[in-house]
Amino acid sequence: MALEALEHHRAGRLAEAEQIYRQILSLDSQHSDSLHLLGMIAFQMGRGEESVNLIKKAIEIKGNAPTYHSNLGNVLQSQGELSQAGACYQRALQLKPDSAEIYVNLGNIFKAQGQLDSSLVCYRRASGLNPLLAEAATAEAAVLLLRGDFAAGWRASERRWDTLDHDTPPRSYPWPRWNGEQTPSGRLLIWREQGIGDQIMFAGLIPDVIHSGVSCVLDCDPRLETLFARSFPKVVIAPALTPGDHPELEIAAHLPCGSLPGLFRTSGAAFAATTSPYLVPDTMKRAMFRKRYFDGRKTVGLAWYTMNKKTGRIRSVDLSMLAPLFALLGVRWISLQYGGHDTLEKQAAAANAPVLIDHDVDQFTNVDEFAAQIAALDLVITIDNSTAHLAGALGVPTWVLLPFVPDWRWLLDRSDSPWYPSIRLFRQTKINDWQSVVQHVKNALGQNMISR
Repeated sequence: MALEALEHHRAGRLAEAEQIYRQILSLDSQHSDSLHLLGMIAFQMGRGEESVNLIKKAIEIKGNAPTYHSNLGNVLQSQGELSQAGACYQRALQLKPDSAEIYVNLGNIFKAQGQLDSSLVCYRRASGLNPLLAEAATAEAAVLLLRGDFAAGWRASERRWDTLDHDTPPRSYPWPRWNGEQTPSGRLLIWREQGIGDQIMFAGLIPDVIHSGVSCVLDCDPRLETLFARSFPKVVIAPALTPGDHPELEIAAHLPCGSLPGLFRTSGAAFAATTSPYLVPDTMKRAMFRKRYFDGRKTVGLAWYTMNKKTGRIRSVDLSMLAPLFALLGVRWISLQYGGHDTLEKQAAAANAPVLIDHDVDQFTNVDEFAAQIAALDLVITIDNSTAHLAGALGVPTWVLLPFVPDWRWLLDRSDSPWYPSIRLFRQTKINDWQSVVQHVKNALGQNMISR
């Protein structure tokens, strides 16, 4: 019966597996494996508190199972209980000191707590135990990039293709991978990876490719096609290009867009070549939005959450937390938040937030119109999401609200971004402390209003 449950569980048939685990427990309430796996199903189905209780019961019965402690750490980490999660991983390592995977988990806790030296020790220990574990290399890469060690960081990040959770599958092309040299004949295909925000950020290196004298074809998310075609008139935009498509393009080499920084941004000094802005909005639509929104007040766009499953919880801000900003006079707030308009209206009403939800704009599906909306504004205030990248690439003054330990691209201990000269960064000084960030933004916005 237990094997049948495991088969259902591994195949994603959670309801069937849960039913069998409960049948086993009805016969043997001390069956620790069923308690543990039932806890993991509860976690997978979003029932976090139940998951913690079930796995703790399993540990009470069988306290020497490293997997139980490690998975309890995973659940607690997802709930933001970093210290408790770290203690679970430490206990798991006492029981299984040769587990590279648990060292990566513990390293992630240290990183989230801002203990970067300790996180690197864990990641490197994991790599020593299992050199084939790409997750250890990519986790180390993120810390190196966060610290500004670009050359080493980009090298390590190339292991991303071997990880289980990279957002983009690798592609196989008959052409060689580009190494930054002039192609003897034909064009370079730069192909998309990761999300919309990542593609926008990496597109900032397209001018570098053009300046190197290489003709290129850019494969991007179809939602970016119109905007990229206007912004890079010397580049052929061809979304979802496959090897047999368009032989007339004479492609001679290829490179994923996320590998461009490893050629052009291997030091802090190399960011001096950053072109800003590098995206061009539809000027007619921009004028239309400007006329629609401007009423004599400063127009400020606002985005406050991301649905990213991995890091959305720590990056998002409850709209009600921004109430001190709404108390400022002379500001017209425009929503740049993606999501259903009715849902956004309810969020704004619940937070008593005077934010205009423009029902004519779908920020998720029509990125070109979204770009024009952003370009029409005086200022953008956003969390770390695709809005930040689009606004920065358009050269619009943009203030980005960052968690205590941000994504690698925002680096550490600085208020500017080498990727986007128009961006200003506002950072948490301790975990989950959005209140001080909002106060800092309020003070800066008040000064900005005075200096207009």
